[in-house]
Amino acid sequence: MSNAVTTWFLQQTAPTDLRPSDVPDGDVRIVRAEVPSPEFSRFLYTAVGGHHRWNERLPWTYAQWEQLLARPGTETWVAYEKGTPAGFVELQAREEGSVEIVSFGLLPAFQGRRIGGHLLSYGTARAWDLADRWPGLAPTQRVWLHTCSLDGPHAMGNYQRRGFAVFDTTVAEHPEAAEPAPGSWPGAHP
Repeated sequence: MSNAVTTWFLQQTAPTDLRPSDVPDGDVRIVRAEVPSPEFSRFLYTAVGGHHRWNERLPWTYAQWEQLLARPGTETWVAYEKGTPAGFVELQAREEGSVEIVSFGLLPAFQGRRIGGHLLSYGTARAWDLADRWPGLAPTQRVWLHTCSLDGPHAMGNYQRRGFAVFDTTVAEHPEAAEPAPGSWPGAHP
């Protein structure tokens, strides 16, 4: 069995590239997690990314999480449905006005409810106005992200519907791609 993983790099180069989705029905709110919390960030990372094989941050120490969250221009925006965390988008300012959407996704129970398009739209808009909240950062000139063949089947379509365009593609063997990370705990995802 091949463990080849395709990774697509996508970007927007102007705020007018963003094509927002409709706001979903119901009690859905998106709120910035302004107090850095390694516990909460790790929960979101594992709950959203476990079944997509997000494993890079699993061995991180508390101090590594703190360092990431304290970095100027790093923000976590959380979608809530009826007060329950449904998903998140993590932004990180990079060099020369570049902002990366480092992590984005929904907890499995909240997929298929039109929350993802709304969260991605909102998070992308916050990437474009990131410098307004962080004095000293260069104004955003580009918003980018990457997705891969291990992500959900609707990820690429959501990015493209929001106005992201592919600018690079890579294929690499990943031996760890055979088994998903455990998520919040083994068996937590449907």
